[in-house]
Amino acid sequence: MASGKLFLLPTTLGSETTAHVIPTEVIEIAKQTRYFAVEDLKSARRYLRKLDREFPIDDSTFFILNKRTVPQDLNMMLKPVREGHNMAIISEAGCPGVADPGGNLVAMAHQQDVFVYPLVGPSSILLTLMGSGFNGQEFSFHGYLPRERKDRIRKLKEFESSARRTGMTHLFMDTPFRNMHIFEDLLNDLMDDTYLCIASNLTMPDERIKTRRIVDWRENAYDFGKIPAMFAVGKLVQ
Repeated sequence: MASGKLFLLPTTLGSETTAHVIPTEVIEIAKQTRYFAVEDLKSARRYLRKLDREFPIDDSTFFILNKRTVPQDLNMMLKPVREGHNMAIISEAGCPGVADPGGNLVAMAHQQDVFVYPLVGPSSILLTLMGSGFNGQEFSFHGYLPRERKDRIRKLKEFESSARRTGMTHLFMDTPFRNMHIFEDLLNDLMDDTYLCIASNLTMPDERIKTRRIVDWRENAYDFGKIPAMFAVGKLVQ
């Protein structure tokens, strides 16, 4: 029996509507799938009902996939795929496998020769890079910054030094309730002429993407509160 496919099903980045960020073909694949590996059961079910008000939730099977999931459970999740059924991963990160535990299931799928099918959808990393005006040829995503301030400052200075020396773009994030702490560290510890991009609430009605020098950010700082945000340090493309 031929195995099924493992789809990486993108979600919105918080928007209550899907039409402007999720392609029609992706919605159709989701509507035809009945096996899901999800990071959060409640939000995954809600998302599927956004895609299709009549989605048969009760006829579908959901596996919890998070950072605590062990390899034995990953293997068990892939059993329906080995039996010929399609499965989709739904994460809380927009695109599965990028800064989320979905990558663990993808890795095991490759080991078992399962066809992995990434689907198109919004990525806060790429949207920030696209909108920053920074180098899109050489960039690095660092995920979450260290919680200890001294370690965080050291990292930020490393990003700054690399960007100024090589032109590489450095993207990073943190939990929304720490955003303003990160912002204050950037303003207090980076050089005046270093460029910083902040992208907040991407794909939402109040989306904002702005690139300024640190000295200009100090004069135009604003409180973006506890909302999702991505940061990038780099050099403007010449």
